[in-house]
Amino acid sequence: MARRIPEDPMIASIVNMVRSAQFDRRQMLKGAAVGAAGLGALTLASCAPGGSGGGSGGGGEKSLVWGNWTYYLDFNEETGWYDSLDLFTEETGIAVEYIEDIDDNNTFYGKIKDQLELGQHTGYDVITFTDWMNARLIQAKQVQEFDYANLPNVTANLVDAQLNALDADQGRKFTIPWQLPASCLMWDTEAVPGGIKTLDDFMQPSLKGKVGVLTEMRDTMGIILAGLGYDPAGTWGDKEWGEAIQWLDDGIQSGQIKNVKGNSYTQDLERGDTLAAMVWTGDVVMMNAESPDGPRWTIEVPESGGMIAADSFTIPNGTESAKKKLAEEMINFYYDPEVMAAVADYVTFVPPVKGTQEAMQKLNPENAENPLIFPSEEDWTRLHSFRSLSPEEDKKYSAEFQKVLGL
Repeated sequence: MARRIPEDPMIASIVNMVRSAQFDRRQMLKGAAVGAAGLGALTLASCAPGGSGGGSGGGGEKSLVWGNWTYYLDFNEETGWYDSLDLFTEETGIAVEYIEDIDDNNTFYGKIKDQLELGQHTGYDVITFTDWMNARLIQAKQVQEFDYANLPNVTANLVDAQLNALDADQGRKFTIPWQLPASCLMWDTEAVPGGIKTLDDFMQPSLKGKVGVLTEMRDTMGIILAGLGYDPAGTWGDKEWGEAIQWLDDGIQSGQIKNVKGNSYTQDLERGDTLAAMVWTGDVVMMNAESPDGPRWTIEVPESGGMIAADSFTIPNGTESAKKKLAEEMINFYYDPEVMAAVADYVTFVPPVKGTQEAMQKLNPENAENPLIFPSEEDWTRLHSFRSLSPEEDKKYSAEFQKVLGL
């Protein structure tokens, strides 16, 4: 692939400086000091073929702007760009201005909220919010319905478990999954030889002060609800929520649960400050892969169930019809199993595309056999979605969760 280095000397200097520092996703998960979101937006907006920095669709009629999370696409350090996007542009002539501009659902929504409410262009033709946020946009009628005539690969290859996973969008009319982050139970293999199979296992005296949970409410509370015997995707309410939040509060107040973190929880694992935790699977795949002494952590979907979410493509209302069609062409491209295999090999989250595992056998046989990237049929039955909350529930439960965490 040809290098995508801008001709402008000042921009080229910035890009070369950033590339020399070369922050990769593993370094970010270790808590790299540079703010990934700001760095990513600067680097990628500069390198993008469209090169317009936002606007209403990039650098021409055959271009579009995609807003995504950091470290969520197959970045090639040698070229300074993304192999799959290079291939898409070569095949279609469509330039994609790819901006790693989402570091949190709520803060990113705040950035484009006014344009969404007015039906104006947000600066992005296609966005990949997490599904619970997408449910809000659907309820507010701020996103457009997909034209499946332009999405034959999605029709054929979307994994069955995701077709109706979002209760606000049965049949995926307004959302199409990009990646499926899963959260499960993890333990230090040597320090916790018996493993963590149930919520009660977190309460072992030997683990006091060494247990971690995530600051993402739907992951942590979903696992707790499932562990107490409730379906996080089901019709639970205040009673079930009360039991789950009490379990969490008791664990924190007793000192059994000490580490309550977002992405920085990986540092606690590496230092041995956390020996058992609720984690995101993709992080542990990477950490085990780079561990000098071999895999150090074990992660499993518990019998009671783990959580599976989706970061999904949506087309905001302000995106014009011509750009929408280009975005659909891009989404269809990524639903080719061979293309998705290249992405999954880099990001190490669960791909939503049938046939990706078979394609991965040719690309990276080791990852093809990794159940954290490709859950077994049994695991799929134990991976739950978190039901959509009403605005009133969301406000109430979020406040209670934050209070218990002391945030």
